[in-house]
Parts: sequence; structure tokens; C-alpha cells
Amino acid sequence: MTKDNNSKGIILIIIAMTLFAMQDSLIKYIFEKASLYEIFFGRYFVAAILLFSYIKFRKQKVSLKTYYPVWTIIRVVLHFLAFSAFFISLTYMPLATANALFFSCPFFVSIFAKFFLKEFIGIRRWSAIVFGFIGVFIVLDPNFSDFEYKSLLPVLCAFFYAASMTITKYTSDKDDVNTQLFYFYLIALILCGLIYLFMGNGQLNNSDFDPTTQFIFREWFSNIEYTWKFILFFGFVASIAFLCIFSAYIVASPSVVSLFEYSLIIMSMIPGYFLFNEIPSGRTFFGVACIIAAGIYIYFREKARDQYIATETPVRR
Repeated sequence: MTKDNNSKGIILIIIAMTLFAMQDSLIKYIFEKASLYEIFFGRYFVAAILLFSYIKFRKQKVSLKTYYPVWTIIRVVLHFLAFSAFFISLTYMPLATANALFFSCPFFVSIFAKFFLKEFIGIRRWSAIVFGFIGVFIVLDPNFSDFEYKSLLPVLCAFFYAASMTITKYTSDKDDVNTQLFYFYLIALILCGLIYLFMGNGQLNNSDFDPTTQFIFREWFSNIEYTWKFILFFGFVASIAFLCIFSAYIVASPSVVSLFEYSLIIMSMIPGYFLFNEIPSGRTFFGVACIIAAGIYIYFREKARDQYIATETPVRR
């Protein structure tokens, strides 16, 4: 792997993280006028069209045979739940804080790899995982007499996402990327359809006051003349960011480019400040530093042992 290829990979990762930061900030910007799963549907639909058009343009084949149908369904459901939790958290949490807590994902990936993939995790990585969760604790700054448990949603997102990526690693021995992509978008769109039938007309929207509840249960397409351009943008962002990440992990060393996914936290601070006047506290910065330091140490330990677990798994996808 050449330095030049690593440089290309780093640039691609930074582009992807910038796009994700833009997406997150715009979701936070429009959530009082849109429905969460309306955004999901539009994002998945547009991204699926673009990605599979790209695959067809590259004349790649998509096998419709999956060797792990049950695990595939579980993987997509976990991913769906993960980003439901994350986007809901954006309605009341600063962008940088939500993304910093989400970066507990590599800790969960390592834990799942130990117990489900039978990978070896030494005392040094266990220590890094504990140190990382201390950083999560510092960012959360819990007041146990009046702790808001909804602050844990980004951590729950990281937990579900890590589980879905562990399944992806487990099933990748027989199901290639294109097959996994096909079933991801197919099942995700089916889930959106089921949610629409269940609550798409706003039949469960019984709250006129709480903006987060409104975001979850609001009637779909009630403000489509306002939201369609954002939803279209989210679909483009999802597909372009995925291609950037996928290309980065191909052309460059995963142990190098994965470190630059932490740029998402910095990218999130910029729109957070200018759009929402969000200024992280000193405590938050210190907790974020602990999370990043622990994640980087895990990556270097994997590289030293030539045993890649979290390093081969993109944090955002």
C-alpha cells in the first residue's frame, strides 16, 4: 500500500464524513417539519437507485442468492434501529455530542468480535475499551438523581450498528458486497412500507407539543413541498458517501483511513456552531478526547497483532 493510495483514501474518508455532517445537520434543521421514516424511505429509495445504477454502469453482477437469509434480515433491522435512535437523538442533542457518543461503536465491535467471532482481545484492548467508555460517561455527564435516559440513544445506536457490522463480517465469507447491498435496501424499504401502513397517516401522533414525538409519528408527506429537496439530497449524500467509504477502504490501508473517520466529530461542530449555536463544553471535549484516544489505540493494537476487527469496519455507512 503506497503513501499515495493512503492519501487518496484519507481524502475520500474526509469527503464522506463531511457529507454525513451535512446530512445530520440538515435532518436536525428540518425535523420539526418532516417525519423520520419519511426521510428514511426517501433516503433509501434514492440511494438504492443511484448505487445500483452505478453497479450496472460498472457492469458488476448482483447475486440474489443469500446464504444467510435470517442473519441478513437481523442485520438490516439492527441497522434500521441504530439510525432511528441516532436521528431521534439529533432532535434534542448537539450534533458533535451525538456523533462523539456514536464513536463508542468500535468498542462494541471489539466486544462482539470477542464473544461471537471468537477473536482474541488482549488486556491492552480491554483496557482501551474501558477507557473509551469512561469517555462516554464523561460526555454524558450523568446526574443520577435526574438523568435523561434518552441521552443514551447515540450509544444505543452504536450498540445496534456494531451488532449489524459484526453480522456483516460473519456473512461476508459467502455473501459479497453487492448481494448485501441489494438485501439491505430491499429489506429497509419493506420496513419503511410496513411503518407507513402502521403509522404513516399520523394515526399514532397523539402529541401536539413534544417535537421529538412529532418527528417520529408525524404524518408522512404532510410538508412534501418543503421536504422533498432535502430528502433527495439525503439520498445523494448516502450513495456518494458510501462510495467514498467503500473506495477508501479498497485503495488504502483500513488501519490508516479508519482513524480519519473521527473527523466527523469536528465536521459536526462546524454546522452545530453556525446553524444551532452549539458550543461543546470543556468536559465534552475531554470526554471526546478519551473516546478518540481509546479508538485509535484499539486500531494500533489490531495493526500490531495483524488482527483487524474494528479497523475493517467503517463507522458510518
